[in-house]
Parts: sequence; C-alpha cells; structure tokens
Amino acid sequence: MEGFGEWLKAGMAASAALWFGEKLIKPGVKVLEVAEKVEEKIKDMGAKCAFPANISINSVAAHYCAMPKDPLEFKEGDIIKLDVGAHVNGCIADNATTISLTKDKDLEKAARKALDQAIKVIQPGTQVRQIGQVIEETIKGCGFNPIRNLGGHSIEKYIVHAGVFIPNYDNGDKRTLSEGMTIALEPFATTGMGMVKNGKPSGIYRLIRKKPVRNQAARKILETVEKEYKTLPWAKRWIRTPMAEFAISLLEKEEAINQYAQLVEQTGGVVSQAEHAMIVKDKPLILTKKEE
Repeated sequence: MEGFGEWLKAGMAASAALWFGEKLIKPGVKVLEVAEKVEEKIKDMGAKCAFPANISINSVAAHYCAMPKDPLEFKEGDIIKLDVGAHVNGCIADNATTISLTKDKDLEKAARKALDQAIKVIQPGTQVRQIGQVIEETIKGCGFNPIRNLGGHSIEKYIVHAGVFIPNYDNGDKRTLSEGMTIALEPFATTGMGMVKNGKPSGIYRLIRKKPVRNQAARKILETVEKEYKTLPWAKRWIRTPMAEFAISLLEKEEAINQYAQLVEQTGGVVSQAEHAMIVKDKPLILTKKEE
C-alpha cells in the first residue's frame, strides 16, 4: 500500500520470523538456538531486528533474552511467549505469540481471543480505555486476569514503545487513536493476580546518551550501538568485541546505557501473550499477518 511500504516490509519480516520460530520450539531445544535462528530469519527477509528475540517462559511475562552460551532448554509443560520485532529504516513491526507445550491451551487462547476482539474496535477516534475494556472483558470471560501494568503501545520510527500506552484493562484514558498511527495491541493473560515486577537482568540494553568514556573498548561499543541500533534495544550477545563484558558493565555504570529487567508475574502466575502491529484506519492495516 502506497506510503506504508517499509512498514509492510517490516511486518512481513517480523511475522515470518515469528511463525518460523514457533515451529522450532520443542522440548529439549535450547532457547538460545531459537533466538539466533529467529533473528537470522529477520535478516534473511531483508530487515533488521527491532529488538532481541524475547522468549519468556511460564511466569516470566517478557524480556527473557538468551545470554551467550545460555543452557536453558524448553521442557514439557512450559508456556512460552515468543516476541519478535523487525524494522526497515526505523519502520517497526512488533508481534508475539504463545506456544503451550501442554495439552491445556486455554491460557494461550485467552490472549489470542483478546487480541482478535480488540482489533475489531480499532479505528480513528477509538479511546484507548475502550480497547482495554474489550481486552479485560475477554480475558476475564476466559477465566483469567489481564496483566494491568503491561500493554500495547504506539510505535514511531526507531521507537518501539512511543508515547501512547494501550492498556489491557479500562484505565479511564480517553485519548483517542488517530488516522495513520502505528500501534501494537499486546494482551497478556495470566493465572495470577495480573501485575508484573522486575526480575533478573535481561541482557537487553538501550542507549541512553552518548558520553565521553576513557576505556577504548567501551568507546568502540558505544560507537557501534549508536550506528547500528540507535534508540532500539540490543542484546549483550550481539556485542562480540574484545572485553565486551567489562566494557558493557562500565557503560551501564556510567549511565550511557540502560539494561532492562525481566518482567515476572508478581504472584508466580503463568502468563500468555499475543500481539499484532497495525496502522490505524477505518479498517486497520495489520502489518504482522500470519501467512497460512
């Protein structure tokens, strides 16, 4: 569609990588292996990673990023969230799905159903609280709780989470969607109380500001980050320069970069997720459609 070419290309790459990754997730497979293959798929599609592949399991809702030599493997009974983003010249598409390595798919279905129902109300003039209301009612109707401090978001060039938060419950926000906005709808359903807290460090970083640093390795990393990733998140395992571990720690201490925390459901509830990116129109232009 005219005017949205790079957004659509990013959407095709993000979606292809997501469903490619879904097929790789099986008991005994390493999380690191899936993450690397998903990220490579994005590049094969002619795009770049908008953020590292997030592969979060059970009560970890978001921001699990495989570390170098990560030994973690999937196992029977796991509920896995695969969250993948791609960009083309800063035009970002973000999507996610849940893979249940268990016979009970109800939690997985709750997030997917909430996403499908929320898409139906997307048009210019829709209040963000109305989207949250639909998501909350759908998830609760399935017997679960929405996560209240996670949600969807507006997207701008080189900014995954831009200024508008799209809640998974009716938070009273009467701001409205406008024609041509790029947004991601991102329902999270849980068996827990519906709030997340910060967990362990994730190994996902973002540039805060470019600062003068004396250490040569740190300077090199800062230059690479500014050139390659700009304001987008990046993974520790992507940096393969000498003394990278020390240099990244130094940059974090100097507050040149910031590390995200893993996000964990407060009461230990298991979490599912579904997500599509779209452009707001009378009939939304979904960027991340699954090709059947």
